[in-house]
Amino acid sequence: QVQVKESGGGLVQPGGSLRLSCVASGTDFRMYDLAWYRQAPGKQREFVAIITSEGSTNYADSVKGRFTISRDFAKNTVFLQMNTLEPEDTAVYYCNLYIGIPTVQRYWGQGTQVTVSS
Repeated sequence: QVQVKESGGGLVQPGGSLRLSCVASGTDFRMYDLAWYRQAPGKQREFVAIITSEGSTNYADSVKGRFTISRDFAKNTVFLQMNTLEPEDTAVYYCNLYIGIPTVQRYWGQGTQVTVSS
């Protein structure tokens, strides 16, 4: 059974930093595209960042230059380093594992709350 668990959220002042972690178990972590999404109150869940199984990365325009996604295969963990945080970054952040071959498999964590406020 695949399990995905995020951690590292919290309350931070504008301009501050946080590092989110997502640990996956029960599967071969290396096969998946690994992504972060977020959902703010009253809004739809939106894409934040992705690192593909080949190592390519992509970011939402709103976080480019401020957030960095990375992974550690030895720890089955994907990270999201968030710098220069803004109040608009306040949301629940979700980790996502995705693979499309041979069948589509997608797994979500339960989310971790990030609040940016003075």
